[in-house]
Order: sequence, then C-alpha cells, then structure tokens
Amino acid sequence: MLPFRAHLGQTLIFSASGALLLFLVLPLFVLLARAIEADLLQQLTQPTVTQALRLSLVTSSLSMLITAALGTPLAYSLARHKVPARSVIETLLDLPIVLPPAVAGLALLLTFGRRGFLGPVLETLDLSLPFTTTAVIMAETFVAAPFFIRSAQVGFANVSHQLEESASDLGANNWQVFRRVTLPLAGTALLSGLILSWARALGEFGATILFAGSFSGRTQTMPLAIYHALESDLGSAVALAAILILISFFFLALLRLITHGRIGHPML
Repeated sequence: MLPFRAHLGQTLIFSASGALLLFLVLPLFVLLARAIEADLLQQLTQPTVTQALRLSLVTSSLSMLITAALGTPLAYSLARHKVPARSVIETLLDLPIVLPPAVAGLALLLTFGRRGFLGPVLETLDLSLPFTTTAVIMAETFVAAPFFIRSAQVGFANVSHQLEESASDLGANNWQVFRRVTLPLAGTALLSGLILSWARALGEFGATILFAGSFSGRTQTMPLAIYHALESDLGSAVALAAILILISFFFLALLRLITHGRIGHPML
C-alpha cells in the first residue's frame, strides 16, 4: 500500500501544481494570441498606444533614477549603521508594498494636492503637482522605491567588512572604499532592486489614476490607457497589455539571470 500511497501523493501534487500553473499562464497566452490576431504591429502605430508607451517608459525610467539616487544612501544607512527605530522605519518602508495602490494615490493627493497638507506651501512656490507628469513619477516612485531599498539593503549587509577594512588599510578613503569595494560587491543586489522597482513603476495604476489622473499624452500611462481603451478600442488595449507582458517577462528573465549569476559567483 505504501508505494500506491506514494504514487497517489505524487499524482495529487503534480495535478495541483499543474492546475495552478495553467490558471496563471493560460490567460497570458490567450492575451498574446489575441494580440497577434489583432495585428500587434499595426496597433503599435496608433497614437494612443505610442503616447502611452513613450510616457510609461520615460516616467518609469525617471522614477528608477530618483529611487537609485535617494534610495541607495538610505539602504546603506539601514544596512551598515545603527539607525534609531530601525524596525519602525523598515516597517514604514514596507507599507507601500502591501497597501492598495488607491490608498497610496489618496495619501499623495491629500499631501501634495492644492488643498492638501503641503498645498499652501506649493502654491506660494507656484507649483501644482496633481494631474501632471510629475505626479505620475511621484506615484510610481512611492510604490516602487521600497523594492529597490529592500534589495539594496540586503546587498550592502552582505558585503564583507574585512574587505572594506583592507581597502582602508591600503590608503583608500571612505568614498573610495564605497565606490571601489562596497558598491561593486553589492552591485548584483542593486541591479536586481532597480529592475524590480522599474517593473513595478511600469505597471502602476491605482496611485497614478488618483493622483495624476488619465490625460492622454500627459499622465495616461500604459495601464491607464488599457483601462480606457477597453471601452472603445479593444485592439489597442490588447496591444498595450501584450507589450506590458513582453517587457515584464524580459526584465524578470534578466533578473533571474542576474540572480543565478550571483549564486555562481558569490563575490559579485
């Protein structure tokens, strides 16, 4: 009876795994098939598609650069220094990951809107942030930055202190140690975090539509364009969705290659 039970257990495991895998993968293949039927290349020439694609690539890339510039020092501080209330700070940083995007958008609107907490200050500076391209970048950065910070923090924490001390003993100053030793050794984790944050920013919807709205050519990113195209132009919606799938698959595959490279070369 034992071999039969073992065989039955394996059958149940494979059946359950196959059912879930089919559930997750089949809709994506169906969508890609519909995109081919709708002539994906022709749909790419539609103004709605090209504008949304260009805006998404620009804003998500700018969001990634801002995240790298501001998130790297924060991740390094959390990983290498004794930061007061570290657990509280890390919990707050993780909140945007688990919060519904609509909550993030509402929080940004209540903070930076004309009647928001910082509204009077921004008005004196003649700045209006909501429903602008800047608002798109802010919304994407808000929801995507924690992915980079977490990955970078782990990368910096895993860098050997002995190697840094050896570099200092050889005459390198703090900046040279960071640039020539710490940063290259944590480079894999930093690059992985950037890819994750960029992909998250590219797919952002809820926070963007609440804080930036959906204005074609100005704030209508690819996810927003998909939502609006469903009402009038299914072909454009399918084309944009297929592009998002292909881009996301490419960068997630790249992320896996980077991760495997790190496993194979622990010093990288």
